[in-house]
Amino acid sequence: MERMIQPAFSVIGREGSTQDGEGFVMRLWQQANQHFSEAAHLAKRDANGALHAMWGSMSAPDRGFAPWTDGFSCGLYLAGFEALPEAAPPEGWVRWDVPGFEAIRVPAGEGAFAQGLALLKAEGLELAMAQQDYTDPATGRSYLLFPVRRL
Repeated sequence: MERMIQPAFSVIGREGSTQDGEGFVMRLWQQANQHFSEAAHLAKRDANGALHAMWGSMSAPDRGFAPWTDGFSCGLYLAGFEALPEAAPPEGWVRWDVPGFEAIRVPAGEGAFAQGLALLKAEGLELAMAQQDYTDPATGRSYLLFPVRRL
């Protein structure tokens, strides 16, 4: 189990809801990738000009970053990239300002969500906010972040 600190950050992306039906997350990523050129200039980048991070940010329907409701079956998802602090989203894009958090980090893959929840339970921890999906563009590695404390 790996713990990490994630400072507050902003994400600009395509927003959808579990009410949009099965496969909505994949559709959001397709839209974000197909239209990335519209918002690419707003992306936070590393010293080499590469994207800093890709995020699948989640929130309960009220956009307060609480975990999804109804057994993790009802909520919002924002498929996008970490944005510059001053960036305003272009038309068709949405910006979320995600609060900082301490999290347990689990490599993405089949069963990763259940594994993360099991780790929390084993440690006597609870989700302090919605789980977040993170991809490091430099390595291509993806992780599920399970926040256990807001900063």
